Amino acid sequence: MGAPRVSKTDEAPDAPMGVSPTHIGSPKLRYEAARAVIWAAVIGLAVLAVYISQSLLVIFGAMVFASMIDGGARLLGRWLRIGRGWRVAIVIVAMVAFLAWLGYFAGSQISQQAAQFPAIVGEQLGRLLALLREQGFAISQDDVQNVVGSLVSGVGTVTRAIGGIFGGLATLLLILIIGIYIAIDPNLYERGVAWMVPENQRSAFYDTIEHMSFTLRRLLAGRLFGMFAEGLFTWALLAYGGQLIGIGPVPMAALLGLLTGLLAFIPNIGALISGVLMVLVGFSGGTDMGLYTIFVYLLVQNFDGYILVPMIAKKTVDLAPALVLGAQLISGVVFGILGLALADPMLAMIKVALERRAERLDNDNRLNEASA
Repeated sequence: MGAPRVSKTDEAPDAPMGVSPTHIGSPKLRYEAARAVIWAAVIGLAVLAVYISQSLLVIFGAMVFASMIDGGARLLGRWLRIGRGWRVAIVIVAMVAFLAWLGYFAGSQISQQAAQFPAIVGEQLGRLLALLREQGFAISQDDVQNVVGSLVSGVGTVTRAIGGIFGGLATLLLILIIGIYIAIDPNLYERGVAWMVPENQRSAFYDTIEHMSFTLRRLLAGRLFGMFAEGLFTWALLAYGGQLIGIGPVPMAALLGLLTGLLAFIPNIGALISGVLMVLVGFSGGTDMGLYTIFVYLLVQNFDGYILVPMIAKKTVDLAPALVLGAQLISGVVFGILGLALADPMLAMIKVALERRAERLDNDNRLNEASA
């Protein structure tokens, strides 16, 4: 037998390896290099966030949906002394039952009305522009066609918005599935995020998350109740209110009520879109009916804006209307219809986080002044 093989490590176990080629001898240069790496990482994360913004928005939408389920489960907990899992299951079954009822009883009627909707809106706009041309405005036929085309495109945008809610099955299923998982055991995911937070900041993290969750539940409760009330009142007033004053029912009352309720989830912009569509359809039945739809729109929006939502939500999120509108416009341009719908909850969460941070800084300053 030959001599045992000896590795290079065994031959020279203490052989010096030399200085690493990435070693920086100057302490100042090492400090600046570390800062550069941090800034590069921050910029890289920002670019990555923009690149995967749609996925992040879907996750945030799932969190909003989970907050709805959680709010319903907490509400049931006031009367039903059963486990949280059962309460969450009841809320989910109730949502599925409502969507099934909506599709079964109202689907055929609403689909027939929606097929006539773009033609009626385009016809009314053509009449309006023809009237303006008679009054001396220099509007050519090409201008009329361009505006009508723009309006049809606008109606298509609204249709795509509703399609994004009901027809975008992939995104909708992701939001529903992720939201249900979060709603079943939110503490599991909260602990997972808290694990990535520095230990000395975890108490502040839990405090901020608790206030965010409470604010989001209250905000969504007011929003959902307002959506239901707006849709119901709009449908009732358009379908039956006109008969009481001799005008008759407004065409497509069910579709207009549904659109008004759904678009109420988007403050300001949603109300404006539903109001324009309502008035255009109303004038298809004559001047009296058009004026009545304007009255209905103003009545419903003022009741919702000044009585219903403040009473239910109790102004838990004091957001300036111009700030909300600006956030909606930016989110709509950057992220599309989903960003437009979620702009209000995102802005509310940012506001709560900033308020909690400012409050903690004030408390720290007071403690430092007292100790000094």
